[in-house]
Amino acid sequence: MILAGGLGTRMWPVAKTVPKTMLPIAGRPFADWQLEWLAAAGVTSVVYCIGYLGEQVREHVGDGAQHGLSVSYVEEGDRLRGTAGALRLALDAGELDERFLVLYGDSWLQVDPAEVFAAARDSGLPALMTVYRNDGRFDASNVEFANGRVVRYEKGLGADTPDSMRWIDYGLSVFTHDVVEKRVPAGEVADLAPLCTALAAEGRLAGYLVNERFYEIGSPNGLAEAEALLSARRNG
Repeated sequence: MILAGGLGTRMWPVAKTVPKTMLPIAGRPFADWQLEWLAAAGVTSVVYCIGYLGEQVREHVGDGAQHGLSVSYVEEGDRLRGTAGALRLALDAGELDERFLVLYGDSWLQVDPAEVFAAARDSGLPALMTVYRNDGRFDASNVEFANGRVVRYEKGLGADTPDSMRWIDYGLSVFTHDVVEKRVPAGEVADLAPLCTALAAEGRLAGYLVNERFYEIGSPNGLAEAEALLSARRNG
């Protein structure tokens, strides 16, 4: 599941006419980079949750055949549902598998999705969050991680962030169909952060440690960093 329905206001004016996931990066729409990465890992099907300017994603990606993928779409329309609400919309449309990966349409991640998916399956838990040892570098750390589990997940603590929260949500998660069905209300706006906070508190959120930093194209600085990285990869 690729969440690509947001407004991308931090990237306006350019993202006011082009959805973030379609921004050109190293000579290609960013979506092409993501889909190529997923296909190389053995992913066979992708569901895009689209909203603002989503028709551009649909027109460019199509059915995904150019990447060896089967791609379908869930439309949020003018009423964005939030990250968890988008998953519920996909569930109600019959688009969610029993267990599925979730990532954001503006994130470049240096991890093997197949290994993450296998770790989630083997954990025996209903959800998994990838985490990175951040120590406050790229954004506010929001995860306490120990013994293969996310012990605590809290966003927005600011100065009250404890020293034990040295990790950050890396941006690739795995959920089961049941978690969405039972814990995300149909037809409502809902975000994944409170859901993950609750799952961590219940001891039901596995963690997967990633050692390579993440990149994002949702800010001008992030876009420049991703452009440099992927340009070097293209030319290397």
